[in-house]
Amino acid sequence: MKPYKHTVHYYETDRMGFTHHSNYIRWMEEARIDFFDQLGWNYQKFEDEGLISPVTSVECRYLHSTTFPDDVFIAISVLEFRGVRLKLGYTMTNSEAKIVCKAVSEHCFLGKDGMPVRINKKFPEFYDTLNRLLPESDPEG
Repeated sequence: MKPYKHTVHYYETDRMGFTHHSNYIRWMEEARIDFFDQLGWNYQKFEDEGLISPVTSVECRYLHSTTFPDDVFIAISVLEFRGVRLKLGYTMTNSEAKIVCKAVSEHCFLGKDGMPVRINKKFPEFYDTLNRLLPESDPEG
């Protein structure tokens, strides 16, 4: 998967000139939309299929600051997937390949009625795609 590139906008910085921490969460969403686009399952397709995927949890570790007009590259990995719940990892790096932020978001899959959707039953092709992206399990444990 190709990392998503975001260029820090001036308005995303605080009075000290650093990117405000809340923007990293927004960038995660931008990168997630791009990630699903690359998988062939863009958000429009989700909605057309009657599927929504709300965020249930977000966690960020800010490791190095960014400023205007830095480029931030966001790579996403599938950490866990259990059919209804999805956990994604984000590694954000700058132009020098220094990690600026490590983050995780958790999501569930719901129908528009708010009820959980078992992706393996309703969308087996999407289920298989996400499962192929899971990290290899350790054969020793």
